[in-house]
Formats: sequence, structure tokens, C-alpha cells
Amino acid sequence: MKTLKYIFSFTLVFLISCAEDDNDLSFIDEVIAPSEVSALFKVTQDNTGEVTITPNATGASNFNINYGDGTEETANVVQGESISHTYEEGSYTVTIEAVGITGLKTEATQNLEVSFKAPENVDVAISNDVAVSKQVNVTANADFAISYDVYFGESGIDDPVSANIGESVSYTYQNAGTYTIRVVVMGAAIATTEYKEDFEVTEILQPIASAPEPPNREETDVISLFSSKYNDVTDTNFFPDWGQGGQGSGWALFDLNGDEMLQYINLSYQGIALADGTSVDVSGMQYLHLDVWTADEGIKIETSLINNAGGNVTEAPVWSDLTSGEWTSIEIPISDYTDQGLTVTEIFQMKFVGDPWATGTVFIDNIYFYKPSTVAEVPEYNAPSPTQNEANVISIFSDSYTNVGISELNPNWGQTTTLTPLDISGNNIWLYEALNFSGIVTDYGNPTDLSAMDYVHFDYFTPDAEVLGLKIVNTVVNEEDIEFVENIVRGTWVSVTIPLSDYAIDASAVTQLIFDTTGGSAKVYIDNLYFYSESSSQPTVSAPSPTIAASDVISIYSDAYTGVTLNEVNPDWGQTTTLSDFNISGDNIWLYQSLNYSGIVTDYGNPTDLTGVKYLHFDYYTPDATTLGFKIVNTALNPVQEDIIFLSEILTGTWVSVTIPLSDYNLDFANITQLIWDTSGGSATVYVDNIYFHN
Repeated sequence: MKTLKYIFSFTLVFLISCAEDDNDLSFIDEVIAPSEVSALFKVTQDNTGEVTITPNATGASNFNINYGDGTEETANVVQGESISHTYEEGSYTVTIEAVGITGLKTEATQNLEVSFKAPENVDVAISNDVAVSKQVNVTANADFAISYDVYFGESGIDDPVSANIGESVSYTYQNAGTYTIRVVVMGAAIATTEYKEDFEVTEILQPIASAPEPPNREETDVISLFSSKYNDVTDTNFFPDWGQGGQGSGWALFDLNGDEMLQYINLSYQGIALADGTSVDVSGMQYLHLDVWTADEGIKIETSLINNAGGNVTEAPVWSDLTSGEWTSIEIPISDYTDQGLTVTEIFQMKFVGDPWATGTVFIDNIYFYKPSTVAEVPEYNAPSPTQNEANVISIFSDSYTNVGISELNPNWGQTTTLTPLDISGNNIWLYEALNFSGIVTDYGNPTDLSAMDYVHFDYFTPDAEVLGLKIVNTVVNEEDIEFVENIVRGTWVSVTIPLSDYAIDASAVTQLIFDTTGGSAKVYIDNLYFYSESSSQPTVSAPSPTIAASDVISIYSDAYTGVTLNEVNPDWGQTTTLSDFNISGDNIWLYQSLNYSGIVTDYGNPTDLTGVKYLHFDYYTPDATTLGFKIVNTALNPVQEDIIFLSEILTGTWVSVTIPLSDYNLDFANITQLIWDTSGGSATVYVDNIYFHN
């Protein structure tokens, strides 16, 4: 058994010149203590008890060794060297202190048993490694033993691999097959004990892990043929009868723990054919992607696109090298095909060819065409500015308020997440990358009392997250609960407001907040994380102030922007709704009362073109609504085209900012003339501000 203890001592010796400013000590910040401290014990088989100790560690320059037998002597050994010591029979704990070049130290202990009896009760475990092809792992245990040697039996390899008893050794063979593995177990006695086994070394001939998961992309940026991530072109044939079976090739749909992939056996050539009469135009895409796995060495794969423009079938190939035993992600620019003169507007078939011919088996997954994401990767502007009165706010992170003390940010709890503070035009934000989870610790000794707060608010921006939750933890009574964002919107700042009543915890002593993507790995920007109280039948503060540049906005109603022409507001279409103006500190707001539905007409003679615009935004405040939908109408078409999105949840008693991707609407955006509020026959009071479309 080995135990580790880190010793934080730090000693530096400097030669200081007169020009002290030339001494760059920044490297000190990056120095870490030695790690992976161990020692190999080798004993002479002559009943003398002489043990050779070879210490090892990452980042160590030398070692201090305490033999553990009561002697006062502590030996110093340089990395790569050994030292010998004579023991009486007995059990000892040897201490190895690894010292780095700066003096940082790490201590480890290992047990040593010295006996002049021959090793007994030898137990040897030999197994093929589950992840590395042709690698064999050996572990030996025995009574009265100190170390063991393994002779793996491969021709031309005579030297053994040594290890302490109870520890494991590994060896990778050149070829699969059956080998005689001999294990010599040694103690301090003259006699040794041997174990011998004929063992079959196997080669991993199929993937044991899935291909890398494709990134989150908008459906309009992808044309997928075979991938569980995206919507595939339907009725595609992945083994059309082109005579390849006669070439010794075959195929199967390989299932790896529920993840299906294409398996082409002894690949000579192989086709993929879209359904009869079906083709895809990939001229708007920039790359063809596929992931390929093979166990075979020296395999290449040809990927051809076959076009059928005007009934004239043409094709072009691109060759790619494959790496044995791992997934090869292939990215082929579409220009590699068009530069060969291939038209790519009617791709109806693909073809794979193996080299060498009909000798290698390949597994293929994630076949899709794509173009760079139209979703913004980084925010170009700040999140909307909060407007809640500071007297009603407990702020964790926001430039708009005085924040509570934070004792730990992204503490090391085993996460993959990195955290980087950023500044956008003078405003501080947090950037989480590779976010699976990340904690915020306020003060364990002085927990934050949130019992008087009604809501938690934060703003996020993400180009790729699929899931995002905020967990609140009371470590005093060991209670925690998490709420997830209902629908993730990517590529723009999104404001999130969650009633604290949704959390089933005692909020009087909160010490931790945790962002969680449930095992994902996402990039997420965060701002304006705060709790607040609000209780009124009408708003007492304005909605958050928009920050998007006017050049990226088509505004319907907002003091922050110049709006398009409105011909009619709440026109008489038989509704019960009344509309009046409401004002808070000079900010104009629409007040709908008895709202069942209500229209906004821009200009029938000059429709609003929303083509290429990505998002709809509005802010609402309601004391009583239970349903609220927003309909967009194109009256220029015959028949009229319209679609409506209803909010999945209505919050009452606070301003709520809503962002809806326009891709959620199924209509032609070129000639929009009507926008309609709808409560599905209800009769509600709803305050509305900042209705605009934006990129």
C-alpha cells in the first residue's frame, strides 16, 4: 500500500544582480510539487535481507528515504539512482520524500515485508487490456514476497519487467497470439517461486468507445446522412447492391452500447444511396465530416461524392489516412470536390473505397455536411442592464450591485471546467469553458440568508450548451436542489428568472451555488447572478435595459430603439382587450387589460422583412396571466401564413425577459405585417416592453 502526503515547504536560492528588475520570477506561479511518488524494491535472494530501493516521481530532482526500521539514517538519492539497505526479517514502512527543483516536496509511504521464507500462496492475474490492443496486464500477490519479474515470452525480448508485489505491470506485444508468460516471485530468501501460463493475447478489432460527439449545430447548418446527433436524410440505403459482396466485402449495423455505427467488412468499395429521386444540395455547405475507426494498420479510405445534375452522373474522390485503433475524424472541404470540377447541387450517392483492397474493416459514424455555425460564438455586447432596486437585491456577481463575499470560485471538485473573468466594454463577466459543473462558495462561516428573496436571476450566453441548471446548496442542513433552464437559446444573451419557491430547500443559510450541464462540456458566459424580492400587482421598476446595437435590431416597441411604422395597435378585431400607456420614470410601457388577444399591424403596403433575423425579444410583467403566446403573420401570401409560440411557463409579479429563436416559427419571414398577443381565451393584465427582433 502506498500513501501520499504533500508538504508545502518552499526554498529558493537566487543570485541577485544590481538590476533587480531583470529577475523574472513569474515561473514560480507555475511550479507544482512532485507527483506520482513511488519506489521499486529489489531484494537479493541470499537470506541477507539486502534491499535495493529505486525511487521515482514526476517533477522530482532527488529523494530523502527513511528506511522505516528504526535507524536514524536518512538517505538522499538522486532521481534515476538507487540505494541499498539491509533489513532484518519483519514488516516495515518506507518513507519516500520527493524534492522538486524549487524545494517543493511530496511524501509517500510504501510497505515492505522482509522474510527469509520462500514466497507462498502465489496469486497471479493476467488479462488483456480492455482499451489498448495487444496489451497484457499482470499483477502478482504472494506471502513473504517483495517483488516479482515477468518474462512475457515474446521472441527476442529477454529482459523481464519488474514490479513490487501487489502492483501491476503492462506489456504490449507486436502481434496477437499465444505466449508463455513466466512470473518469478521473490522475497529475501534464496528460494524463489515461479508461475507459468500460456496466455492468448488478443487484438481489439472493434471500437470500445463511441466516436467524438458532434457539436451542437443549427439544423440549417447541417445536412446529415448518418448521425444520432442531427436529423438524417430519410430512407438512405447504406448497402446498395453494387456487386461489392462479390468482392468479399460485407456490412453490418454495429451497436456499441446503444450507439449504432456502420461496419464495412473487408472494404473493397461500398456505396451509400439516397432514396430514389432524392438528392441533396451541399453547395451551401463547406465541409463533409465522417468519423472512421479501424483496427488495421496502414489503411486508407477514399470518400467519393456522386452527383446527378440533369441526369449526368459524375463523381470525385478524396483519400484520407486512418490511424489504427482509434477514431479518425475526417474533415473534407467541399472545395476538394468542386476543384475537381464536380457539381455538388444534386448529391445522390457516396462511395467508400479501401486501400489495400478488401483487407481492412472500418466502422463509420457521423456522416454529415456542414457549414460554420451561424450562431455567434462570443458575445459582442453585454447582457441587458438590471433595473431592480439594490435594496431588494442580494447580488452574487453583477457590476450593477454590491456583491456578497465569495470565498471560492470554480473550486477543485473534480470538474473539467475552467473559469476566466472577462471584460466587455468595461463590464465584468464570467466565461466557463468545458463546463460540466462549477461551484461558487460564498462563506461557510457566514451563510447567505435568502429567505426573504423571491427570485434568482442570471444572464447566460452560450454557443453550444444543451443543458444548463443552477443548483442552490444549504450545507448547514445538507439540503440542495437544482432547476434547469427550460429551453436553451444559443448565440445571444438570455435572461433567466426562477422563483425561489421552485427550490425545495431551506434558503436561510445558502453557501454554495453550482452551474451544471449534467455531464456536458459547454462554453457558457454568465453575468448578473443575483437574488431579489418583488411583490406588487404592477411593475415598480422598468424592464432590463436593452444593450444590443441598433444596427442589429428591428424594433416594434421600445424606448431604446427607433421602431418600424405601426399602422394599428390593438385594432378592433372583436377582442375584449384594452390598451393604454403606462410610464415608470420616463420609460414607456404598454398595459394590456382584459387581454384575450390583441394585434399589432406594421404596414400592409410595406411589410417588415425579417429574413435572416435570428431572435424575437420582449419583456412582460403580469399579475394574473396563465397563458401567453406571440403570433407572427405574413398576410402577403395566399393563403395567409402564420404561426404562434406559447411560453412554456408564466411567471407572475416580476419582469420576465423572453428570447425566442425565429427558427421555432414555421413561416416565410419576408413580408411580416401582423403580430398578435394571445392568452388562449383568457382575460389577463399584461405589461409589455421592448418588443424587437435582433441578431
